Amino acid sequence: MTIDEIRQLPLEIFLQQLGYNPIMQKRNDLWYNAPYREERTPSFKVNTDRNVWFDFGLGRGGDIFTLAGELAGSSDFLTQAKYISDAVGGNFVPRPAPRPAKERVSEPAFQAVEQRTLDYSVLKGYLSERGIPSEVATRHCRQVSYRVHGKPYFAIGFQNVSGGWELRSRLFKGCIPPKDISLVSRQGTPTDTCDVFEGFFDFLSADTLGLTGGNDALVLNSVGNLDKSFRYLDGYKAINCYLDNDDAGRKTFESLRNRYADRTIDCSRAYANSKDLNEHLQTKLSEKVTNNKTLKFRL
Repeated sequence: MTIDEIRQLPLEIFLQQLGYNPIMQKRNDLWYNAPYREERTPSFKVNTDRNVWFDFGLGRGGDIFTLAGELAGSSDFLTQAKYISDAVGGNFVPRPAPRPAKERVSEPAFQAVEQRTLDYSVLKGYLSERGIPSEVATRHCRQVSYRVHGKPYFAIGFQNVSGGWELRSRLFKGCIPPKDISLVSRQGTPTDTCDVFEGFFDFLSADTLGLTGGNDALVLNSVGNLDKSFRYLDGYKAINCYLDNDDAGRKTFESLRNRYADRTIDCSRAYANSKDLNEHLQTKLSEKVTNNKTLKFRL
């Protein structure tokens, strides 16, 4: 396969050869669970007209070569090309000379972004479904309204240290760039301990369960942001890790452990039977409702 032949290969065919199939289709957009990380809600989009991809979870995208780079863990162009060729059963011939990869996709173009106190009942209802009381969410989150291609949307927003927003609703999971970590500092109360979470729903769950105490909290907003967390975590004497019980969570903990040694504490055993802290919270609430119903029936 030549560079031009690889460039023309449809992304959906490339992903299919790797064993990844779309979860749903909306017009010319195919939605997948991200192929290089674990997730339950598809946030990885392939536009079949433009043959480009965009990951709303990480806030970046590109063409088939940048996707191969994510999958292969390499920024080397020839390595990416060989990875694609091997995946589709071709025989890569490195000619003509490689052309620069296409610029990364900048969509979606978020416009008219506004934030206010969390107020919409539909958003509070979604929080309730996830086990988060509205009074907990309003302490840390905002209601963010925005437009994409002229259409109005709104979601629960959790701001990061670079001014970007993590967005969640029943219908959407993504971010308004720039993508970065979020830091919740207990102002006026010095602390030597920081609690680390993958996503802000896990942080809100910990607050709901009373696990956070007076500690600072750092939310990665993606395990891909781990390197960005070091300049903040370096100053703490203890780092409590409330990470997911999956491969990505375990690898993230090991990376923190390698850097901070005994300062790093694995707190995931407290919810060992759940994928993450929010699932643990929902399970506990469900059990409480069941027990109350049983007690009422007996009475």
